Amino acid sequence: MAEKSSSNRIKDEELYEELRDEGNSKQKSARIANAAARDGRGKVGERGGESGSYEDWTVQELKERAKEIGLENYSDKRKNELIDMLRDS
Repeated sequence: MAEKSSSNRIKDEELYEELRDEGNSKQKSARIANAAARDGRGKVGERGGESGSYEDWTVQELKERAKEIGLENYSDKRKNELIDMLRDS
């Protein structure tokens, strides 16, 4: 079976890369880029919200989020390492 690369699923590569450079997770960047390609960037911006920065979260909140999305080996990580793991997921 042929494996799909992530670029096949991303409809607006330029926006995806901009979002990743800003520190957004792969999943969030892909969702936004694909929605923008489908509906137009203006429409996505109109309905978009603002999420708090991971830097404002407690270590416990970061660990709960890591567990929630199925990350592994996060229990002994420091705050900055947890943030990196979450952004790279």
